[in-house]
Amino acid sequence: MQISEAESVVMDVLWQRSPLAAEEVVAALASRQDWQEATVKTLLNRLLNKGAIEADKDGRRYLYRPLLRREDWVLDESESLLARLFDGRVAPLVAHFSRHRKLSADDVAELRRLVAALDARDDGGANTDTRTDTRTGTHIDHPEAGDGQP
Repeated sequence: MQISEAESVVMDVLWQRSPLAAEEVVAALASRQDWQEATVKTLLNRLLNKGAIEADKDGRRYLYRPLLRREDWVLDESESLLARLFDGRVAPLVAHFSRHRKLSADDVAELRRLVAALDARDDGGANTDTRTDTRTGTHIDHPEAGDGQP
């Protein structure tokens, strides 16, 4: 499902806490965006029409909640980016960030752990577990603690 950048800002609010009334979404965005209430309501309506959120009647107002899971949206966006810019491959993306010094020491350490987990999995390694990266909502295979891997 394609959602615009502005719609994704509204979705972020609903992914963090829901259900919310339109006024609560406006209040949550007030510190981040200089949007009028009408703008937020337009974005909510677009998201409703796309099936990304649903609205339940609560007295004289509606409460909005996401139907689109953040994890699914991140996966779609990631695959779209890779397809558009890197022929669907992850290695050229990492190489690009490496060449432009966009990888921190922590990023490199995480990449090493990911590659070790992939190697273990390819070797029939039952010594991996899957965790969710809280920043992106994506699943990451990690070597199990105590197996000698970083």
